[in-house]
Amino acid sequence: MSEPDEPALRYVVVVNDEEQYSIWAEHAPLPAGWHAAGFGGTRAECLAHVEQVWTDMRPRSVRR
Repeated sequence: MSEPDEPALRYVVVVNDEEQYSIWAEHAPLPAGWHAAGFGGTRAECLAHVEQVWTDMRPRSVRR
């Protein structure tokens, strides 16, 4: 995402079935195949959380 961090805009961390992470605007409906991962905050907070929890970038199907 290249948009600037807007303090009033909140995000949620999302994850798909392949255990790949991203962030999504809290007010927008989630895209198909993605669900909330239980963390929300500013863009910077969510990106920091993703960096902390997504330690293996390979999709789950490749890791198996």
